[in-house]
Amino acid sequence: MSVYAIGDLQGCHAEFVALLERISFDPLRDRLWLAGDLVNRGPDSLACLREVRALGDAAVTVLGNHDLHLLAVARGGGRFTRKDTMDDILAAPDCEALLDWLQSRPLLVHETQVPETQGHESLTAGEGLARRQERVMTHAGILPQWSVSEAVALAGEVEANLGSEQSGAFLRQMYGNQPACWHPELEGIDRLRGIVNVLTRMRFINADGCLDFSAKEGLESAPAGFAPWFRYPRNDDVHLLFGHWAALEGRTDGARVRVEALDTGCVWGGSLTALNVSTGERIGVPSQQRRAAAPVAPRHS
Repeated sequence: MSVYAIGDLQGCHAEFVALLERISFDPLRDRLWLAGDLVNRGPDSLACLREVRALGDAAVTVLGNHDLHLLAVARGGGRFTRKDTMDDILAAPDCEALLDWLQSRPLLVHETQVPETQGHESLTAGEGLARRQERVMTHAGILPQWSVSEAVALAGEVEANLGSEQSGAFLRQMYGNQPACWHPELEGIDRLRGIVNVLTRMRFINADGCLDFSAKEGLESAPAGFAPWFRYPRNDDVHLLFGHWAALEGRTDGARVRVEALDTGCVWGGSLTALNVSTGERIGVPSQQRRAAAPVAPRHS
């Protein structure tokens, strides 16, 4: 069995199909981890949703900011912008089933594995704990101040809200740059918005874990006093997978954590990339979209 992690599809269905063929993906044997933003800006968001949903348990996807934008428009009274390309989803006969499925997706996926023993080797409980491999995927990353268990619990708070009768009210109030700094004592909509902003919008932060929302390009665009979130150390050795940041082109220069950037800008004319999480091999297919000079992000990106 192989596990492949793939970055933002953003409606690039033809490239997704081509990439699955390139890696000889078998849903009976292999698994996909998708870093969110299945929809928007590309030509066939509807087909991407249908394709991933049809893979069933062979594929897991986290919610990205564009996925949440679709839910906010469909179920929170939001509006599409002129650059959005998701009208076909709302007009589809299976729209409600697709939205129900999307709304039930997690914001974070966490997996812990202990390496299999070889030959006659056996591991004590302590050795197994020391050698276990933790992997976490979110759309944008996790704060270095959050432990894995904290991140899992915080993501769960938002997931529970999205699955409740209060989800419409949350989706109506989800957008906003405040609070920019995370504090454990945050409550109500500020707390939920703060969690969503970290997990789906984060790029640059300062040493206190405050987010900057103005800079959306490459590493050189960092505001004074801010750095990419993965350049701050953590107190664990978790393997972090994220998408969202197309301008990185899959690179995480200067990272001080184990991290993999998965978004290689397919919708902007780059490529769509699959990472074999066991071997580290990256396999890509070229974009069929017209190359853009730079990603122009929506206000909620």
